[in-house]
Amino acid sequence: MNNSNTADAQPVGRPNVIVFDVNETLSDMRGLATTFADLGASPDLAATWFSGLLRDGFALTVTGANPDFAALASRSLHSVLAAHGVHHLDDAVDTVMGTFTQLPVHDDVIEGVRALAAAGIRLVTLSNGSTSVAQGLFERNGIADCFERLLSVADAPAWKPAKAAYEYALSECGATAAETMLVAVHPWDIHGASAAGLTTAFVNRTGVPYPGFFDRPDGQVTSLVQLAATLVGDGGEGSSPGH
Repeated sequence: MNNSNTADAQPVGRPNVIVFDVNETLSDMRGLATTFADLGASPDLAATWFSGLLRDGFALTVTGANPDFAALASRSLHSVLAAHGVHHLDDAVDTVMGTFTQLPVHDDVIEGVRALAAAGIRLVTLSNGSTSVAQGLFERNGIADCFERLLSVADAPAWKPAKAAYEYALSECGATAAETMLVAVHPWDIHGASAAGLTTAFVNRTGVPYPGFFDRPDGQVTSLVQLAATLVGDGGEGSSPGH
């Protein structure tokens, strides 16, 4: 675990297993803004809705529940759209959820994932969403064969960032925390994995500073291509992962 607020460190050694977050880390959710706009809502409401969905899921987790992601997403979406004057709410919710299940990956994902898999690193996912969303995402982009396991907190005791979620993934993979790296764009996910003893890599595609109140990642990269270059050691884009 790394509590320092100094400059970002490089990833410590090459992991045997990488656990990927899925939503936003691998999937490019920017298309949801267009869908919200098509429904007559502000495009910015897409990000607000998703942040609120995570907040509510975390709150339910803290109080002992393990909510179904899709059900919670639909119900919260219904409330948000109604509050912003969107009509034909059931159809609108179906439209947004349909977009959510057909999102593309970020531009760096296919190359980065293939490079990590080719290097012999075991790749798995751990999502607060369903495994079917991850499966569809990977099949549409030709990288399903790169992943050993697709895991969801639906089968774990709790949502991430609860320690039990990461322990569930380690158990399913037969791996130790010391040999496993969590890769995510969410600082809260990095913090949770760090607390569970995993090494971590923060994917910072936006350049927003990492919040100092969370455990800092062991490494910070701007893309999965950079992560692969850093861990595999080909001297490519990942020569300066801390910047």
